[in-house]
Amino acid sequence: MRTLRTLGAAGAAVLLTASAATAAPSPPPAPRPQLTDAAVGRAVAALDGSIAEKMRRTGVPGVAVAVVHNGEVVYLKGFGLRRTGESAKVDPDSVFQLASVSKPVSSTVIAGALADPGAWDKPLAGSLAGFALKDPWVTSHVTPADLFSHRSGLPDHAGDLLEDLGYDRAYILDHLREEPLTPFRASYAYTNFGLTAAAEAVARGQGVSWQKLSEDTLFKPAGMTRTSTEFDAYAKAPDRAWGHVRNPDGTWSPRYVRDADAQTPAGGASSTARDMSRWLRLHLDTGSLDGKRIVPADALARTYQPEIVSQAVTGRGTPQFYGLGWNVSYDDAGRLRLSHSGGFALGVNSNVTMLPLERLGIVVLTNGAPVGLADSVALDFFDTAQYGKPTTDWLPLVAASYAQTFSVGRSETDYAHPPAGAKPARDSAAYTGTYDNPYYGKATVTAAGDGALTLSLGPKPMRFPLTHYDGDTFSFETTGENAVGRTGVFFTDGKLRVEYLDENHLGTFTRQ
Repeated sequence: MRTLRTLGAAGAAVLLTASAATAAPSPPPAPRPQLTDAAVGRAVAALDGSIAEKMRRTGVPGVAVAVVHNGEVVYLKGFGLRRTGESAKVDPDSVFQLASVSKPVSSTVIAGALADPGAWDKPLAGSLAGFALKDPWVTSHVTPADLFSHRSGLPDHAGDLLEDLGYDRAYILDHLREEPLTPFRASYAYTNFGLTAAAEAVARGQGVSWQKLSEDTLFKPAGMTRTSTEFDAYAKAPDRAWGHVRNPDGTWSPRYVRDADAQTPAGGASSTARDMSRWLRLHLDTGSLDGKRIVPADALARTYQPEIVSQAVTGRGTPQFYGLGWNVSYDDAGRLRLSHSGGFALGVNSNVTMLPLERLGIVVLTNGAPVGLADSVALDFFDTAQYGKPTTDWLPLVAASYAQTFSVGRSETDYAHPPAGAKPARDSAAYTGTYDNPYYGKATVTAAGDGALTLSLGPKPMRFPLTHYDGDTFSFETTGENAVGRTGVFFTDGKLRVEYLDENHLGTFTRQ
């Protein structure tokens, strides 16, 4: 899942908070020390207009929103279309992919399954077969808390490119041992598959699958009847909201379907606004719902604790933290603020934000690739509740943050235009053959009758036509959730190096 690398967690929330700090008036309006029913009511009343205006400005096809306050669902609506070109409307029971909002849902599951807050700190110690990190000492000491708070030392988004190439969860978790590590518990880097490893270990410790653990611990007890951790459930839902991407002319199309089963606990859940309102109610009532205790209060509260600094200083001079599946911050009145965003470049954006002290929360689900709508609706809502009106126009600020994120990893070389005096390629036989890599597996280069080269990667495999650039340098167009446009392929001394796979120096293949 492409989850906002420069924004840090999750999507969007860490840099979002920083952007919020930078963009808010200086000094900002004084926040209300306690949110009255009237203040929340005004924010709720403004939602219809806020959502409609942002849908008009962005063109995002469909949105569903739920707001919970003092144990009640005070807003629950759908807007727009489930799929462009069709007439079916989004409603509170339309099924959306959650992307990284799956993370706080998963930490809720584990809080309920483990019950004891201290269980987060017990080392996995071989409980997940095939999982290890590069340093044996770290492997023997890493805990679910380390992996859920992204402080294991794994590099940013470790394993995501393996998923893009078609490798399954077992292969990816088994190969995280090849990734270089930064200092354990002293560095923050957002990793979908680190979190997935922790969730899988907990589920196996309970003797069940992750879906079974989620159903038994959270979904069934909370009455979340349309929520699943399996892609198949989303794909077969008759009222699903299809993911959309924006076309160059500004229209939106459902061109891709994102199957995130490999990293389900981190990004593969699906749900509805109605189900998510029940999850919000559970959180805002300290783990109870409709008078029934579902998650122990102290176990749930543990997920809210800051575990690692995710951003040392924001525009307001305050740090941002990551907890257990949550972005953790404190507002101008010193209130705990929990949030998480989720985004698939292939067509999804979501946000959840809560002020537990005020028993107030919002969830925004959309079926469009991240352009800022989900986050800016939530930011506007809380601004209006706290300050009486939005403190700034959030939409372009959030959109710029997403645009910056999706530009990360793009090559500085314009492979579409070879340099003047480019050297010709050698005969195709100089490049063809099978190459091996301990992390990415086998790569094969083949030549057609006209000498055109194709690079094959991954288990299926995926085939990428190579375009000559200069001498022994070629390029191809990347695909998938983490696509970065054209990337370079360099042949030298019996080796092949793929530029976009080499961020952590793992992208060199050796000819067999």
